[in-house]
Amino acid sequence: MIAIRAARPDDAAAIAAIYAPHVLAGVVSFETQAPDAETMRARMAGADGLYPWIVATFRDEDGREDGVIGYAYAARFREREAYRWVVETTIYVADVSQRSGVGRLLYEALVDTLTAQGFTQAMGVIALPNDGSIKLHEAVGFRRAGVFREVGHKHGRWIDVGYWQRELADPTPNPAEPRRFTEVGVVRDPVSTRHR
Repeated sequence: MIAIRAARPDDAAAIAAIYAPHVLAGVVSFETQAPDAETMRARMAGADGLYPWIVATFRDEDGREDGVIGYAYAARFREREAYRWVVETTIYVADVSQRSGVGRLLYEALVDTLTAQGFTQAMGVIALPNDGSIKLHEAVGFRRAGVFREVGHKHGRWIDVGYWQRELADPTPNPAEPRRFTEVGVVRDPVSTRHR
């Protein structure tokens, strides 16, 4: 079965391994050098307890984990202070677990956690074309917000970037400050009986 939990520093190598093919062979990430486990661990620590990093793991019948099969996280959307209630979301699933429902479980847990923390908007950034990512974002409530044309250049071509936006809370004149992920934890702990 598949379970969702908060990422731990010792997950960094598995997270780096899931991400590397997207950097090296694909265009969904605009990085050109795949980060190693140490770099991923530093990125996780850089969330400073505010922004969530979560993982999906496969568990055997006795509940023992058999490795990380996907991860999702949120980060600051823009640097200026007035943006602090908005996050940018990211999700990657291991090739062997594509189209198994893992992505949706991860994204639902991430959205529920961000909502409980008090963030108001989530932004998904998608290199286009990417029908699978668009379907996943829209399945969890994101809607297309706009497209920047030919803003990335990788593997000999120019790439468009689309923004998908999901409202997490009704806007209020005086929103409370977002709560830390270390206080809230993974709000939802979805478990699936799907197998890889």
